[in-house]
Amino acid sequence: MTATRVAAIDCGTNSIRLLIADLDPATGAIADLDRRMVINRLGQGVDSTGRLHPDALERTFAACREYAEIITAHGVGPERIRFVATSASRDAENAAEFTGGVHAVLGVTPQVVSGEEEAHLSFTGATKELTGGPFKPPYLVFDLGGGSTEFVLGGEDVQAARSVDIGCVRLTERHFAGTELPSEEQIARARADIGAALDTAAEAVPLTEAATLVGLAGTVTTVAGIVLGLPAYDSEKIHHARLSVEQVRETALKLLHSTHAERMAIPVMHPGRADVIGAGALVLLEIMERTGASEVVVSEHDILDGIAWSIAP
Repeated sequence: MTATRVAAIDCGTNSIRLLIADLDPATGAIADLDRRMVINRLGQGVDSTGRLHPDALERTFAACREYAEIITAHGVGPERIRFVATSASRDAENAAEFTGGVHAVLGVTPQVVSGEEEAHLSFTGATKELTGGPFKPPYLVFDLGGGSTEFVLGGEDVQAARSVDIGCVRLTERHFAGTELPSEEQIARARADIGAALDTAAEAVPLTEAATLVGLAGTVTTVAGIVLGLPAYDSEKIHHARLSVEQVRETALKLLHSTHAERMAIPVMHPGRADVIGAGALVLLEIMERTGASEVVVSEHDILDGIAWSIAP
């Protein structure tokens, strides 16, 4: 079968990402032609106001205009484009303003998916290439985003899934806003918030029954880059890296007790992530401690790849 060229867009709370790829459904191979990210912070203030901020909308539409040019250059028609929007746009009162603006630029309507569908897409993207490799099922995949985190347990098929409202942006705004170095009391409140969300996740998803814990998204890949001591962000070295719980604990505590300037000086740090990475690393640590996992496998393939596969014939 001839490869199918698709364009997948994932618009979350903190970033909007594009993947243009050629898919071979017969072999399960995915060949990246263009994979990129813009920090748009669509979730700015949503947790407190319930609305998408005008500045956040304009940042998102600007990224869409950039992506439209790239999609056209690669010859992808609208029937092979899928735009998935997640946590922030689910929560916003003015989501119609967002969907209308995106349609005007790209000619496709964003699909504001449920947390459960988001979880299934993430699971597909992360595990499609794991079958038969060194990482044994069942897998517990978690996608640690800006506004929410999705948990999915499964092997060849999804067994259980749940989305909960903890993410690096949401927790930063709730607990660390207006402070560069959070106090121990603020960190304790954030931990309690994360713990309550994990209790909710555990009602639907057994969190301690997986053979392999797989972590997705920017917080996890950034922590991996820090642990590996990379001089610059390197997707190939980060993909399928294994991080021990001790390494994650050390890194999370270091990030929580670092100034903004110190975090910005880390070679793998994206400028748009420096202010929320501490909260994100804390979520990662709490997940590992709750699951009892000695290590997490980091995947660069995530919901974006799952969206791409969902377009394949």
